[in-house]
Amino acid sequence: MRAFHLNRRLLLEAPSRVADGAGGYSEVWVARGQIWAAVTMRGAGREVDQAARLQLTITMRAAPQGAAARPDATMRFRDGARIYRIEAVHESDATGRWLTCFAIEEVGR
Repeated sequence: MRAFHLNRRLLLEAPSRVADGAGGYSEVWVARGQIWAAVTMRGAGREVDQAARLQLTITMRAAPQGAAARPDATMRFRDGARIYRIEAVHESDATGRWLTCFAIEEVGR
């Protein structure tokens, strides 16, 4: 069993639609909670088709399916001014104690 060094406190945010008063909506981000995580670069860190974006692996303690603290691919993490858009989430081990999130850092927002 691998132990992870959870040394980054991240804010988990989920999108929410808010009426704009003209029949449409705006998307805002709502905080779902703070988590401790290990954040590492994936592979070489940069790909040709995403030259300005860091690819990251974010490992955190697992949360049950359906829990507000369990991330999914519609959500993002915030680390101060940095934003990590989640691409995929899966259990890291057979015991279900850890989740791995594959994320892309949003640049220039």
